[in-house]
Amino acid sequence: MEKSDLTDFSSTTEHSDSGSGSAHRRRLTHRVASFVRKPYWDPPDPSWVVRRWPDLTGYCFATLFFWLSLTPSLLPRPWIMQGLLGGITGIAGYGVGSLLSTLVRSVARRRGRTLGEHLRKRSWQFIPVVLLVVSVSVVVWGARAQRELQLLMGQNQSSTWNAGIIIGLSLGTFLFLLVLCRAVRLLARKLVAWFGRLVPWPLAYAAGLMVCTTLVVVGTKNVLWDRGFIGFMDHVSRQANDGTEPGIHRPSSPEVAGSPPSLVSWSSLGTKGRTFVATAPTTQELAAFSGQPALPPIRVYVGEQVESADFTGAATLALHEMDRTGAWNRKVINLVGTTGSGWVDRNIPTPLEYMYDGDTATVALQYSYLPSWISFLVDQERAGHAARALYQAVHTRLLAIPADRRPKLVLSGESLGSYALDSVFTTPQALIDGADGVLFEGPPQASRIWQQITAHRDPGSPVWQPVYQGAKNIRFGQWPAVDLRFPWGAPWGHPRVVYLQNASDPVVWWTPDLLFDKPGWASPPLGPDITPQLRYYPIVSFWQTTVDLAVSFGMPTPHGHSYGTGACDGWAAVLPPPGWSAGRTEDLENVMAAINRRWS
Repeated sequence: MEKSDLTDFSSTTEHSDSGSGSAHRRRLTHRVASFVRKPYWDPPDPSWVVRRWPDLTGYCFATLFFWLSLTPSLLPRPWIMQGLLGGITGIAGYGVGSLLSTLVRSVARRRGRTLGEHLRKRSWQFIPVVLLVVSVSVVVWGARAQRELQLLMGQNQSSTWNAGIIIGLSLGTFLFLLVLCRAVRLLARKLVAWFGRLVPWPLAYAAGLMVCTTLVVVGTKNVLWDRGFIGFMDHVSRQANDGTEPGIHRPSSPEVAGSPPSLVSWSSLGTKGRTFVATAPTTQELAAFSGQPALPPIRVYVGEQVESADFTGAATLALHEMDRTGAWNRKVINLVGTTGSGWVDRNIPTPLEYMYDGDTATVALQYSYLPSWISFLVDQERAGHAARALYQAVHTRLLAIPADRRPKLVLSGESLGSYALDSVFTTPQALIDGADGVLFEGPPQASRIWQQITAHRDPGSPVWQPVYQGAKNIRFGQWPAVDLRFPWGAPWGHPRVVYLQNASDPVVWWTPDLLFDKPGWASPPLGPDITPQLRYYPIVSFWQTTVDLAVSFGMPTPHGHSYGTGACDGWAAVLPPPGWSAGRTEDLENVMAAINRRWS
């Protein structure tokens, strides 16, 4: 081939490539210009449901709900949680906006009026751009509000919020949920059309909607939730319940369950039960604190039993174990409510054991191995049944012991554990009369006695620190060393009931009523760790508090669902041993802090 031929070929190729690139750029420019002229898409078939451009009013409401989701709530939120929250609240806002848009268009059509194409085009050209710019500004403002909330709770300020990532994640979540909702709507239309071939249209609509609702409910609850998610979590949790945490070994002390002479086998205790009995303080540790001889504390734990729902067999086994260990001869018997997984917070029983030099017996039953929040949804009644069976069995036995030799009976629990023991009683007075002292931490909103106390609190007292009947028996505290002395100078009789309750704890405040009812904790006076910027918004505040649940366990004490060593002050107020002082409480808090660091 001649050199000139090669040159001609090269020139032709370059020209071809240049022409192709120019054509591509022209097509792209044309498409962008067309989109700018008409920034929406009309489906070729009006019956299309899924492949349809978003409703502009719905889009505006979705953006508004997204903005509201950025406002501060009870706790600081990480960016990934905020992204998911923005998408979930956005789809709720889109539903509200679309419903309003549909109603307005229906009324307009009946009056012979329609939205002009020019107005629609101009709205889509400018409104999304304005909303996007404002959204970036609101996300930046939200990041600042979150940092202020972190500072209020003593956290290290974090600037991990990224406007672009949050908006992108929110948009992705929103689009996924939108397609899902439209798929359900398409299913309903198909069913109505099919029934329309068989029956008159009014009946067809009713039958189609009813069948669609049934399919969605059954598919969501029975298939996706019960057999899918719950089945998976049940399998995973059961496997976890068969394990043993690092550093945990079978105890040799006969005073605890699971030891060689115990009536309860080590293998039956479950992961949390094994940790509970194996981490009891030794007599050497107790004596080092008090400076005097100590007894080995008794810890009785019965793992989940395969039996009827009334838990009589488990309670009977616990009584036999208490007989074997000599629990009835101790000064204090502490019935502890467990959480869903069977967990007992060491910060609740251990301080009492130190205060009484080990002269205590702590007793607990496991009713589930699922995580607490799942157990609360599916095993809520089992928690109450287990606590009721144990309490009735122990209380009946105590009444048979002469009063001068009878141990003090106290009740304690955190979160779902407090709910379980709360459900044993019907009134606050029954709770007061039913034990020699009560210490509950972070009680869930569903706790019946807690509800009665807060609903009938003295006028002027806030819901986050209610005063009930002049605080003569029941008191609340977030910083218990100070709060439990409130109201100042008021007499405090016995028995005493103490609720450790953080104003920022979503476990305490979460309820489905948040969807449309403004809660008392969102109204002035706000709690000491609640930002003044907090506002209640229907639907949005419900999802904000739901997200707060997921991050509440990692907060510094005493914020969120973190109570730390607060039980030291709690027990010092509920049932202090003779000669106990505030200085001893501070020493005990230091000991508990060291224990927590060792097992963290």
